[in-house]
Amino acid sequence: MTRTTPLDAVILDYNGVIGRQPTRHQWLRLARTASWPDTDLAAFQSAFWSAREHYDSGQLSDMAYWARVLGSHPGPRLLHQLRSADTDMWTATDDRVLSVLRRTHTSGLPMVLLSNAPAHLSDVLDTQDWRRMMTQALYSARLGVCKPDPAAYQQALEITGADPQRVLFVDDRAENCRAAEHLGIRALHYTGQPADLEAALTLTA
Repeated sequence: MTRTTPLDAVILDYNGVIGRQPTRHQWLRLARTASWPDTDLAAFQSAFWSAREHYDSGQLSDMAYWARVLGSHPGPRLLHQLRSADTDMWTATDDRVLSVLRRTHTSGLPMVLLSNAPAHLSDVLDTQDWRRMMTQALYSARLGVCKPDPAAYQQALEITGADPQRVLFVDDRAENCRAAEHLGIRALHYTGQPADLEAALTLTA
């Protein structure tokens, strides 16, 4: 990441930056809810991710997504349990990152959230205290497109109203960062070190 001019805005990913990655215990809870054998967690995760992009982009309903994962339609009660366990996996946050973002918010630098997330999780994230620090939150289910599609970044850029070269994009996935850089946006591939994030945010307008 090259910093030659001050920042006018930052676009932040949620999971893997603000949000913590799910623990093995959380994955097992979800797999057990789905009546999946504990000994085959990897296969469950493969099924979970196989249709996730379509779910995150709003192309699949909760029922349609879980039917693909399970291979059959869950009843209303099981669907509610699956959705609750799934959502719980993504709501734990990293206090170290939030501390950095609080300082950034105090400095006046606008922050926009850009997250791949299904509709129900998007609604839950919007109720979290940290959400108030964001100028706006964009979720793939509402946009109809997931990162690294350029359209997702373009919509976030429109909200900032800033020159791409004066915007920092932060994500834990390298391919998402490369997509941002393709559009002239500065990018930080976040690898779990809050000091790196703080350093990248110090060059403000």
